[in-house]
Amino acid sequence: MGLSTDPALAATAPTSGAGAHAPPPAKSARPDPASLKVVPVRHYARWAAAVAVAVLVAQFAHGLATNPVWEWGVFSEYILSETIVQAVWVTLQLTAYATVLGFLLGTVLAFMRLSHSPVLQTVAWTYIWIFRSIPMIVQLVFWFNLSALYERLGVGIPFGPVFWSVDSNSLIGTIGAAIIGLTLHQAAYAAEIVRGGVIAVDHGQLEAAAALGIPRLRQIRRIVLPQAMRAILPTAGNEIVGLLKGTSVVYVMAIGELFYQVQVIYGRNGRVIPLLLVATAWYVVLTSVLSVAQFYVERHFARGGSRTPPPTPLQRARRFVRDLRTEAARRDRPVVPLKPLGGNR
Repeated sequence: MGLSTDPALAATAPTSGAGAHAPPPAKSARPDPASLKVVPVRHYARWAAAVAVAVLVAQFAHGLATNPVWEWGVFSEYILSETIVQAVWVTLQLTAYATVLGFLLGTVLAFMRLSHSPVLQTVAWTYIWIFRSIPMIVQLVFWFNLSALYERLGVGIPFGPVFWSVDSNSLIGTIGAAIIGLTLHQAAYAAEIVRGGVIAVDHGQLEAAAALGIPRLRQIRRIVLPQAMRAILPTAGNEIVGLLKGTSVVYVMAIGELFYQVQVIYGRNGRVIPLLLVATAWYVVLTSVLSVAQFYVERHFARGGSRTPPPTPLQRARRFVRDLRTEAARRDRPVVPLKPLGGNR
């Protein structure tokens, strides 16, 4: 019995091996991506919330513009008046003095708490506990009436004779009492802010500096504090803003700061709402300036960190314009059809 040499039979005959029973390749059921219809997700709840907020904002703006109680004429008359501007200057002075002195004293208290001396730790902890427990207004009234407790303040030997003394009222004064009260109150909070920032620095930094023979004071000034500022600044900025608004408490001492002068003016003319709006506008402006300053200071100390510094508003605007130009150029560019992968055959 011979083998068939018919090519037709050879083409239809199954071959031996692994591919003898393999099924024919099936066509892919995957649809063409170009034929798919892309449907965006509908955020109906988000749209409804946005509309509700927009309506509330529009109602508030309409009330500001049409309600006669606001008395915008009185507002424009007093917003830049000489009395109000001088009161703003007094507010800024109180804030600056209390901020600088409070954080200097707070830094000393923070390192006292971090020291290995139980005496320094106890004194610092007691100071922070007492001055955080007493309200600021009570402290201000106490320092304002210091002469009732100590009529004269002097210098001499402890528990011994006094070589030089002066009347406490003439030495401290009203502004001095306000600065002392604000400084001592702020130092208690600044101490905890600085201590938290120092603790956040890796202890291995100090060990490496000590191994290199760097003095302790230089370690703190050149290694610890620059790194701790990244953790200190956000909370410290909030404290300074709170101190700016907290200076309004000194009205109990009859100091001519912003809120006190506003009270004096509306006590004379009875225009309470527009004068309160004047104080509100100035506090908003001053707080905004402090917020901008805080942003740039934080950006300065963020250099050298693992994260890149946040872009400034000007950089954000430039990037936005550049992205718009890039998108416009992309849309104007003609579309070139892609050639098939196999090329021309």
